[in-house]
Amino acid sequence: MKLIIDAGSTKMQCVLLDGNNVKNRFDTDGYNPNYSTKQDLNTIVETRCVPSIPGFIQSIYYYGTGCGNERNCLMIKEVFQRYYPQAEIHVTHDLMAACHALLGHERGIACILGTGSNACVYDGERITERAVSLGYLIGDEGSGMHIGREVVKAYFYSFMPEDLRQKFDETYHIELKDFIDKAYHQPQPSKYLATFARFAGEHQQDPFIHDLVLNCFESFLKAFVFRFEGCKTMTVSFIGSVAYHFQDILKECIKKHDLTIGEVMKSPADGLIRYYSFIGYS
Repeated sequence: MKLIIDAGSTKMQCVLLDGNNVKNRFDTDGYNPNYSTKQDLNTIVETRCVPSIPGFIQSIYYYGTGCGNERNCLMIKEVFQRYYPQAEIHVTHDLMAACHALLGHERGIACILGTGSNACVYDGERITERAVSLGYLIGDEGSGMHIGREVVKAYFYSFMPEDLRQKFDETYHIELKDFIDKAYHQPQPSKYLATFARFAGEHQQDPFIHDLVLNCFESFLKAFVFRFEGCKTMTVSFIGSVAYHFQDILKECIKKHDLTIGEVMKSPADGLIRYYSFIGYS
């Protein structure tokens, strides 16, 4: 029995795999150790994982946002070891989840476009080069946070065409003081800003929104992909809700810069099932 966990800031996806067979699959609240406490993870595991996955687990493979440093990885391992003492537990970052899910054992560039963003070069076994991730305050270009931030900025600055501003009003009924409070004084502002990307998704055929999203993806390629030498000789694959829901605009941006697009997945779960089962990659 293998428990595969993909933990994003917004959602944690759990898959119990027995050989090639999925025995259970469920979602919980997201978790990021940089913004949430150890007790928050304890609560998720105790109330959601343990009741859904009783019995013996041989291995746990945890891929998580915020797992780029050893301290966070050890803390997460300790939490799961408490509830699954016999399991062999592996904790690593979400970029490796993207590599395993998208590329398997093939070489290429793996990108994350979800609430946040990141990218790396993968040689089929390990990450050989990775972009610098500066987080939502400075970086995360092309992410849901970035798109949402540009949408709400266009609304408050009155850059947005009037018909779209009216639709935005009808959708959010938002006042400036409330926005400032949630963006600057409430927990997890990146998740809050990313909620406005949904508006862009619903109106991506509008020329203004199309160009706004395209510009965000241009910024992503400049910050994350063009830095890799030989990027035009490798496939560029994407994982995340933003990549999936805006894939037409994303593919347009990729084509514009003579890059070769690989797979586009909404989440790593299916790719990780393929990676850890005996099905393999065709």
